[in-house]
Amino acid sequence: MSAAASDLRDLYRQIVLDHSRHPRNQRRPQRFDREAEGHNPLCGDKVRIYLDLKDDTLHDVAFEASGCAICLASASLMTESTRGHAVPEARAAVDRFEQALTTDGSTLTGDLAALGGVSQYPSRIRCATLPWKTLRAALDASPDTVTTE
Repeated sequence: MSAAASDLRDLYRQIVLDHSRHPRNQRRPQRFDREAEGHNPLCGDKVRIYLDLKDDTLHDVAFEASGCAICLASASLMTESTRGHAVPEARAAVDRFEQALTTDGSTLTGDLAALGGVSQYPSRIRCATLPWKTLRAALDASPDTVTTE
């Protein structure tokens, strides 16, 4: 592995660790229009997504979660990357994220690229995609608990 590739892996590792140790937007907001719950029984991850919508735009995206570092980092990064987007753009972001992790993860950009390496570990893909699938359920106003089973 080249020094540049090693440096990039270290940077990505630091981004994931930072978001798992200091998750952004991990809170139950006072006001929200939609919410959804997700559960990964294999890992024990649990996540609840809250959306505050204004004019078909995600004005606020927040979550409450307990689980592994990958799930927490993914939820944190998801809130940052989807806030301010129109609902159709947020849906497309969910699709792109899931597609990226079912391939090699190389199409993820920005800080989300830090989660691209998860694609090499099939059992961890569920941890990373759970918050995103739960976001989709919140966008759809689905009352069903999202599961990775």
